[in-house]
Amino acid sequence: MLKIAIVGNIASGKSTVEDYISSKGYSVYDTDKISHEILNYSKDEIKAAFCKYDILEKNQISRKKIAEIVFANKEEKQKLENIIYPKLKQNLSEIFDNCKSRVVFVSVPLLFEVGWQNLFDKIIFVKADDDIRLSRLMKRNNLTKEQALLRINSQKPQADKVMRSDFIICNNDDIISLQKQTDEIIILLEDME
Repeated sequence: MLKIAIVGNIASGKSTVEDYISSKGYSVYDTDKISHEILNYSKDEIKAAFCKYDILEKNQISRKKIAEIVFANKEEKQKLENIIYPKLKQNLSEIFDNCKSRVVFVSVPLLFEVGWQNLFDKIIFVKADDDIRLSRLMKRNNLTKEQALLRINSQKPQADKVMRSDFIICNNDDIISLQKQTDEIIILLEDME
């Protein structure tokens, strides 16, 4: 099995690439979605770790409230990561053990931040200019410029990740360009099997 990571900083277009690859019939997993599930079933542990904060909404962990805390405070971010990441890594291991596909794609936005490059055979990095990402993030998440910049600046710079990736998709243009670049990479990956 060929294990491919799809990486990209926030608002770069990872989800669009994921959806497109999935539409071509490939197995695609999203660690953001898996993390949201972990957040839900780790509610008691997270409530205890963040007991000095109001993080609940309708008796559930509010992703919005927790995001405001962790993107503004590195220590609190580390605390949340210490709860989520070990469970996420275990989940990835189970996916790899149980997936019957010849090629499996996993979206891992923070691959380099958590140091999981060695879990994958190849890395696809989706990049977009910072001003485009800022605009997308503000619009998509209804954030102020300051809130969006906090999230953008919480990740390592794109240039570092580009140098450490096997394939680059530049997402500054239209969907047709994005799909064309993705198709070219898929052809190369199929030849590697």
